[in-house]
Amino acid sequence: MEKNISSVVDKKNKLISASNFVPATPHEIFELLANPAMHSVIDGSGSVLAAKDAAPKRLSLNTTFGMSMKKGMPYKITNTVVEFVEDKQIAWRHFGGHIWRYILEPTTGGTTVTEQFAYRNSKSPLMLELAGYVKGNNKAIKQTLVNLAEYFADKK
Repeated sequence: MEKNISSVVDKKNKLISASNFVPATPHEIFELLANPAMHSVIDGSGSVLAAKDAAPKRLSLNTTFGMSMKKGMPYKITNTVVEFVEDKQIAWRHFGGHIWRYILEPTTGGTTVTEQFAYRNSKSPLMLELAGYVKGNNKAIKQTLVNLAEYFADKK
């Protein structure tokens, strides 16, 4: 699996983006991403613990879902699905306004998965930068993409 994933940190447009090859179909990957219970399996930040009991088994546009998290101290967060194109793209955001997005592009032998953290519409983009979340999310995105590729490679 590719472990030296390059990313783009676009501070002007407030967007972090990284891509990696995943040895699975867009449908297989989308099904995993649309299941909140699977998010902790691929999370590269180490902060996603589990989907809350009330989380739906499969996401859809405008669905809300809660996650148990831990970044220093445990907390819970509620997200809303804001983009949903079956087998192509899914994104969610929470009250802070920033968005986590996955874009799936079929390619020979699998899928190119692009993960993005878009914080242009965040309620406090400067705070995210000053607190180190932009740098931390860049690292976490790359690790999530590695985890995603390894998850499906292990299934083959």
